[in-house]
Amino acid sequence: MKPNPEQADLIENICNCKSWEGIVRKLWPKARYIGCVCTGVMRQYIAELEFYCRGLPLVSTSYACSEAICGINLEPLCKPCDVSYTFLPNMAYFEFLPVENDHDESIEMKRNDEDTELVDLVNVKVGQCYELVVSTCAGLYRYKVGDVLMVSGFYNNAPQFQFVERKNVILSVDQEKTSETDLFKAVTEAKALLDPLGFILTEYTSYVDTSSAPGHYVLFWEIKGKEGKNCKELDPKIMVECCSRMEESLHYTYKIYRKRNIIAALEIRVVKQGSFEALMDYYVSKGTSLSQYKKPSCIKSEEALKILDSRVIGKYFSPKSPL
Repeated sequence: MKPNPEQADLIENICNCKSWEGIVRKLWPKARYIGCVCTGVMRQYIAELEFYCRGLPLVSTSYACSEAICGINLEPLCKPCDVSYTFLPNMAYFEFLPVENDHDESIEMKRNDEDTELVDLVNVKVGQCYELVVSTCAGLYRYKVGDVLMVSGFYNNAPQFQFVERKNVILSVDQEKTSETDLFKAVTEAKALLDPLGFILTEYTSYVDTSSAPGHYVLFWEIKGKEGKNCKELDPKIMVECCSRMEESLHYTYKIYRKRNIIAALEIRVVKQGSFEALMDYYVSKGTSLSQYKKPSCIKSEEALKILDSRVIGKYFSPKSPL
């Protein structure tokens, strides 16, 4: 490539605008869609992507994992929340382990996995949730992928699945179980309070703090302004309200335990920008593939917690029980 001062000036002028809303379409006016993963933990980035590419479709074309290519999206222009993948029976031998909804609305495996009969691809039922199990020509035999899927319909005789969550991503202080999906719904409700103020939640993760009794949920949030706003301008009252909104959005068992003081007040710790990049660098340094890295919804590593805690710029607690 040769130097192009005119093009450089054009890009600089676009990037110097007050707001980056729709900037993708300004920089690449011929762009037709954004190819991305918009299911599972990646759902949290949908709002930010829509902000930057205002109006361009977000297309998730396929469902694949390290073990196999599993399915394709036959309606690529559908809304991210409606994405379903039609499974390809010639890519691997797929079986499914039934899972069930328990009383506190999180998804959990049926008791005694080893005693549960696997279901073949053609025998799954619409509306039922399953854990994906694969056998491949490469040598995997009935390998549990760890993804929980829900049957959304059929294309001819091929079942279509929506991704629900990763198995065993759970917060628990006592006997309550909060799944990845429960957490995502609560965060979605809470972050809606930031949007009118011109802030975007770019990253989050969680862990259970049991260093004091009773234990409590801790959320790490990385926030940035839409139009150059600084996180220091965040209103503490709004962040406290975010804590309350999250607790109000969690399942009934959590609320009962909060009322009985079995669980202490939920806490949000705001970290400075770049904190989750540092977290990614840590996991990659420990051997995680950069192309396969997904930000964990729940932190278990003490070293990872230290990385985030060292970058906290504000701590906020829920002021009251949700019941």
